[in-house]
Amino acid sequence: MFRRMRCLVGLDPKSAPSRRILSSKSAPSSQRRAVVFKPPDMLETLHEIAIYIHRFHNLDLFQQGWYQIKVSVRWEDSSRESCGTPARVVQYEAPDVGSDDVLGIWKIDDADHSFYTQPFRIKYARQDVYLCVMVSFNLLIGQDEGPSTSAVILKFELMYAPFLENGYETQTSFDVPAAVHEFRVPYKALLGLHSYCPVHFDVFHSVLVDLTIHIAFLKSGTATSSLKVPSTGNMVENVADEHSQTPNQILNQGLGSKAIEIINSLLASRGILLAELQKISEAIGQTIDDLQDADLNLGRFELINSSLKPRLPGSSAGSSNKKMGVGQLAGILQNILEKSDGMVDFGNDVMLYTLSKEELLDLFLTVGNQLSFIWNAFLNFHRINRIKIIEHLYDVWAADRKAEWSIWTVHSKIDMPTHYLRSGADDSSHRNSLGKVVVSRKFSDDPAQSAISRAELHRKSIAQMKINTRSIQDMHIFGDPSRVPVVLIEQHVMNVPQHGSSKNLSLNLMDQNDTAALPRRPVEHGMPKVNSGKRSGRVLKVVIFVHGFQGHHLDLRLVRNQWLLLDPGAECLMSEANEDKTSGDFREMGRRLAEEVITFLKKKMDKLARYGGCKDIKLSFVGHSIGNIIIRSALSESAMGPFLKHLYTYVSLSGPHLGYWYSSNSLFNSGLWLLKKLKGAQCIHQLTFTDDQDLPNTFFYKLCKQKTLENFKNIILLSSPQDGYVPYHSARIELCPASSWDNSKKAQIFMEMLNNCLDQIRAPTSERRVFMRCDVNFDTSLQGRNLNTIIGRAAHIEFLETDTFAKFIMWSFPELFL
Repeated sequence: MFRRMRCLVGLDPKSAPSRRILSSKSAPSSQRRAVVFKPPDMLETLHEIAIYIHRFHNLDLFQQGWYQIKVSVRWEDSSRESCGTPARVVQYEAPDVGSDDVLGIWKIDDADHSFYTQPFRIKYARQDVYLCVMVSFNLLIGQDEGPSTSAVILKFELMYAPFLENGYETQTSFDVPAAVHEFRVPYKALLGLHSYCPVHFDVFHSVLVDLTIHIAFLKSGTATSSLKVPSTGNMVENVADEHSQTPNQILNQGLGSKAIEIINSLLASRGILLAELQKISEAIGQTIDDLQDADLNLGRFELINSSLKPRLPGSSAGSSNKKMGVGQLAGILQNILEKSDGMVDFGNDVMLYTLSKEELLDLFLTVGNQLSFIWNAFLNFHRINRIKIIEHLYDVWAADRKAEWSIWTVHSKIDMPTHYLRSGADDSSHRNSLGKVVVSRKFSDDPAQSAISRAELHRKSIAQMKINTRSIQDMHIFGDPSRVPVVLIEQHVMNVPQHGSSKNLSLNLMDQNDTAALPRRPVEHGMPKVNSGKRSGRVLKVVIFVHGFQGHHLDLRLVRNQWLLLDPGAECLMSEANEDKTSGDFREMGRRLAEEVITFLKKKMDKLARYGGCKDIKLSFVGHSIGNIIIRSALSESAMGPFLKHLYTYVSLSGPHLGYWYSSNSLFNSGLWLLKKLKGAQCIHQLTFTDDQDLPNTFFYKLCKQKTLENFKNIILLSSPQDGYVPYHSARIELCPASSWDNSKKAQIFMEMLNNCLDQIRAPTSERRVFMRCDVNFDTSLQGRNLNTIIGRAAHIEFLETDTFAKFIMWSFPELFL
């Protein structure tokens, strides 16, 4: 495959002349190549898409070996045959070619117009490879086509080859991509864009490729070559020779409404580019020197660009003073109304239609030349300030996630009652004198079914929602928006007892519209850095991940990876203490987890002691299924006492916090009965309250009385109404409708357990506590009707097999995870 590839050396745009003239006659024979000219298109333009690849970070690749990234650009509209052609490559920092971890240099494939980074070797997790290369692709647009109304697809492929004895032969093995990640650039964004764009590939190849996308709409010139990088490594731009047309030849071909659209698009691109460069310049505190003394005035066409005073028909255009008849005005209006995108700019459009052909050509050349100058000035500016630019664009991207992903998240605020009382025979009042809520018998709706119906209704409305057409769209999400999980987020406002301190009982959540704290990623080589302060020590942030019944320590790896993307400085422990030991007593499992956590913490603290010490600890836990019960059991151990004041965020993924009472899944209940009879699993007896004949002596009743939740500053309960393994009310720690009409002692015990848990959440041990319930509704339509979906296992396991829901929650509330 690589026989058709060319090995290239990128030219630094700062050292390159702004216009290089190269013809087959003038070039030395050693550097001469065939320059093929085609008949020039009038007013030909192009989109230049520059992709700066900063860093490859291995989050969770399962295989060691050689990797490289393949990049290609194509039109989304299949009727357009042309694809993006690599036009220039800039290597900002020379790769360590002599290193054992980097092999060769980047290449361009002439066959499919794709770009390949240099191969690099991945040997361990969280390994960084700094690529520091920019490749730009040109998408040519002929004048007859007019401005594009088709989106562009950016395709990134992860190529893999295993280790061989002779490492220099590995490049012949890069045949089939291991993973693919595509992004869609809407046509409106093709006029100008500067955006951070992380590439993650898929859940089986979890990596982070830090890159930024920069797009401009430019004039390509009146004569064009193939606009490819020559094999000598020199850059060819605006190639011209004796075949170029004169202005008179162009004018004789005529200028129609397409020319007006092209010029309008160039003016828009110019405005966007200048505005974006001003934002970037101000954000990073650096001026663009090349633009400081540049005259970017459009002269007599400045009024057109400003659109402040639209010229009336018949008024002068520069030196022209023509009058227009009714028929001519009618023709102008019809041309405006027939625009393909349906957008009418009555300032620019009417004014442009009043210009003569000579003026239109003059304006086209003026705006086109200015755009080329501004674009090259930015590339020079990017060369010097690329690290600060990617930091700034990352912050903008992080701030925009909450708004963009709100399509799939529904927020609501719900008052949380102070206390629940079991309903008696005489329910004359719903609230007693102590302000406690008395549960009535009126439960006409099943909460789980109501949540499913609400989510499905929202899912049907997603197709009608407005999607931002000025930002890059991740095809993992936007490829089929109706398949993405819908998350219903309940933010609870606590009704705290009147006798408490108002300072300590300030438990209200921040408003969902408040600006969230922006995450900053402390990456060593040029990404956003956390202010570490003086050498008096730093905050040790530790996250413990605990699997469920018969689980594996890597079950929660996708959630861990999302956490590390948000906070790369976090120390993560994937608990192995109870692997293959989840059938026993929860108390024993809790003790094993507590010992594992304490050992891990001491190890990390000892390490920090050599580098200034540890001034504080943020200890967070994430559990799946019964892993949450193991976590709470571990927190009740006396050995964990010194660390309770450091508890920070608790994330429960479908945890049976109130046991398996009132489970409506008869098939699953039968399975539990078999497990108890055939396997004698102690944890199943505890989950079903059959571990002791006296209910107040059962494990769960005692656990709910233990203060295992009150020290967390943030508590997030994730549930799914589609999950048949864990009762919906148990995962959410809320009232169960079935218990309201149960007058047995079982209902009384259940209500006491519920109130004990809620009392811990309302406990005044923190000045601020965030408590959220999140319903995750997965799209199971593609799974069909099988045993997994019938018994509810599909949704229970989906928490481990997808990370989209975690991405939505974490990036919408980053302050809870940092």
